Amino acid sequence: MTRAQGDARPPEKTVPLDHFIGMYEAKTDPWDTATKWHDQRKYAVTMASLPRGRYRRCYEPGCSVGLLTRLLAPRCDEILAVDAVPDAVRSAAEEVRDFPHVRVEQAMLPADLPAGTFDLIVIGDLLYYLSEDDLEALLDGLAQRLDPGGDLVSVHFRDRSGGNYDGFNVHAALASRPGLEPVVRHEDEWFVLDVLRRAS
Repeated sequence: MTRAQGDARPPEKTVPLDHFIGMYEAKTDPWDTATKWHDQRKYAVTMASLPRGRYRRCYEPGCSVGLLTRLLAPRCDEILAVDAVPDAVRSAAEEVRDFPHVRVEQAMLPADLPAGTFDLIVIGDLLYYLSEDDLEALLDGLAQRLDPGGDLVSVHFRDRSGGNYDGFNVHAALASRPGLEPVVRHEDEWFVLDVLRRAS
């Protein structure tokens, strides 16, 4: 299906935290990311798309149960992974308990963006839940926290039925940020992945 800029709009309001809390109360891994092949493949493609073998400081907003965090851990000197849902934070912390250089914290975005800068930011399946204002604030905040020469990895599912605000739309919004240069692009029927680098 051919998509065009502006062909779908963000939600009028950011999806409320209670919605996600309810999902985690009903099921430890609400999206079955540990067992679905397309999620395992998505994580593998994400890791293979990292342009560098090692990073100094990584930020992963929306880490969910920490499966991608665990894969990132051997490639980074330090990781800050956050999620808004307390149950997700507990699951992710358990997932990475063998990696003392990984911190998992609760944070509501875009309000609770961290201090400091990072040479790797990895954000997946989060941006399309945000209102237009929150999306703009988060994208600006992420760009400001990316070191010169640092890589921002964004990976989001596509709406395969068509017409909804999905990975296509949020990646177009991200790519429009000044000072971010495309490095890697992957798109298939399930997801879209972009690696953008902040100009030195």
